[in-house]
Amino acid sequence: MKTLPLGLAAHLASGATTLATCWKLTRADGATMGFTDHDRDIAFGGTTYEAAGGFTATALENSSGLAVDNLDVAGALSSARIEEGDLAAGLYDDAEIEIWRVNWQAPAERVLLRKGNIGEVTRGRGSFTAELRGLAHRLNQPTGRIFQYGCDADLGDARCGIDLANGAFHGEGAVTSAEDDRVLVASGLGGFAAGWFERGKLVFTSGANEGAAMEVKAHALAPEGARLELWRRMARPVEAGDTFTVTAGCDKQFAACRAKFANGINFRGFPHMPGNDFVVARAGDGPNDGGRRS
Repeated sequence: MKTLPLGLAAHLASGATTLATCWKLTRADGATMGFTDHDRDIAFGGTTYEAAGGFTATALENSSGLAVDNLDVAGALSSARIEEGDLAAGLYDDAEIEIWRVNWQAPAERVLLRKGNIGEVTRGRGSFTAELRGLAHRLNQPTGRIFQYGCDADLGDARCGIDLANGAFHGEGAVTSAEDDRVLVASGLGGFAAGWFERGKLVFTSGANEGAAMEVKAHALAPEGARLELWRRMARPVEAGDTFTVTAGCDKQFAACRAKFANGINFRGFPHMPGNDFVVARAGDGPNDGGRRS
């Protein structure tokens, strides 16, 4: 149950209201934006809620229990702060959202309706629809370790221990040509064998995609330089001369951890655990002979 400020409660009891809905959005990079469905900007709490954002929302629904409460917000790409390339680049993924009901004549009279995060974002021609998920959606996320063959550490993190600043695992290149903003031919990576950067991460350090990252799907050698295929096309055009850094790829398997990175002691998977083939095997087949497992 919401507890309304006395001023807002009196305003609602008056029978004639001047209410607006405001959304405060905080992206993972720290950028904060405000939008409202009112026809004029509203300012409170150090944030100006922009009226020109073109936001509309579906009805808010609250449920008891642990069900995830969802809401869709539709908007036009008309705000100077909402740009299609940022949406495509994932800058709004899992952004924090606060939804306020405000008396626009007296913004101090307001109540927080909902907090949550942005889920799926669907883009159309000049517009977008964003799913807002309630805080209960965090309960659907796996936490803790998972028993599996593959390593559950991220390459280069504290649990992995690999120093990605090491020149053997880190390359710097420049784009010489690009196809469909996804397949790049680059200079500067001639000292690395084909496949070295597969499953690695490429981060642009200049150009229209500066700061944007994408995983590498394939790494091959060509007469004109290294050929890198990304898993998805970049949100903005890739041009010749754009520079980037790229890290070695890891397939999360023990063999690669030991041979490629000499880091088997820090492997965070369980490569010797029995799999489905062992479970369904008949007694006497292969290793399932009743003896101990080595």
